[in-house]
Amino acid sequence: MKILVCGGAGFIGSNFVRRRLAATDDSIVVLDKLTYAGNRLNLAAVESVPDLARRFEFVRGDIADPVVVGPLVDDADAVVNFAAESHVDRSILDADAFLRTGVIGVHVLLEAVRRQSDGRARRFVQVSTDEIYGAVEQGLSVETDPLEPRSPYAAAKAAGELLVRAYVVTHGVDALITRGANTYGPFQHPEKLIPLFITNALDDRDLPLYGDGLQQRDWLHVDDHADAVGFVLDHGTGGEAYNIAGGELCFNRDVTQRILELTGKPWTLVRSVPDRPGHDRRYAMDGKKLAALGWRPSIGFEDGLAQTVRWFTDNQGWWQAMRSGDWLDYYERQYGWRLAASTPA
Repeated sequence: MKILVCGGAGFIGSNFVRRRLAATDDSIVVLDKLTYAGNRLNLAAVESVPDLARRFEFVRGDIADPVVVGPLVDDADAVVNFAAESHVDRSILDADAFLRTGVIGVHVLLEAVRRQSDGRARRFVQVSTDEIYGAVEQGLSVETDPLEPRSPYAAAKAAGELLVRAYVVTHGVDALITRGANTYGPFQHPEKLIPLFITNALDDRDLPLYGDGLQQRDWLHVDDHADAVGFVLDHGTGGEAYNIAGGELCFNRDVTQRILELTGKPWTLVRSVPDRPGHDRRYAMDGKKLAALGWRPSIGFEDGLAQTVRWFTDNQGWWQAMRSGDWLDYYERQYGWRLAASTPA
């Protein structure tokens, strides 16, 4: 199978590319705009191995550009869309890029799939998020629950999902949706909670913990997330959505404590900072639908977090290079005034 992977230089997408090429005989074309979160170094392990490199191609481009997208879709058997601006904090500061990628980009991809001219049915997988359900005060979200996004990022992802469903019903497109839990692991951009706190701890910098730190998240290792997307691509039923649950609910405060233990740093680094607007208190999904299809996560949070801390400790050149330039401006906008108003956690 020839797969077009959109956003394949990003965190989860590059992991999918590496693992899919190693485990199958598929060939993959990556389409990535290489925004701040996309990194060609994430694909170095593919491009440096001859057997993998001959089945791999990289194209720099925007999924919202139909001139770029059309020929790539025509030449593919399947399209997997990881492309997204994915950080809630950034979506609050500036939502425009989230809407272009998450709504217009998805529309362009779906139009290209619909208009394919050779009669081949392209399977389309839209990679979404548990955040489209909104805050889940108790219980577990199931795939038939309403979409109630509460941030610009989540709203863009929900809109993309609605477009997918519309193209399934109206045009008969063979499309599926995956909704992943909070994902962590190697190669994650240091703006997200786990890599931010690991890298700040390694640098002996303050850890800005939002509010009381009792926000609760379901954690999913990136290897499991990537494998689950591939499993849905191969075995999922067209028109369906599938929760990819990690089954590892933890409070942010407890995640912070474990990171400090693994890095050998003191709790005094943690600062309680003013919370972000509309911060969802809890996400939790039911993964039984995907389990019934034959997939379950294999990496527990305790082991996965320890592995992740080791990776960031051993690869400081990778993340230090990312924490410069635009990153410094973003960090100051997001956390500068919050740290100035912070208190000991």
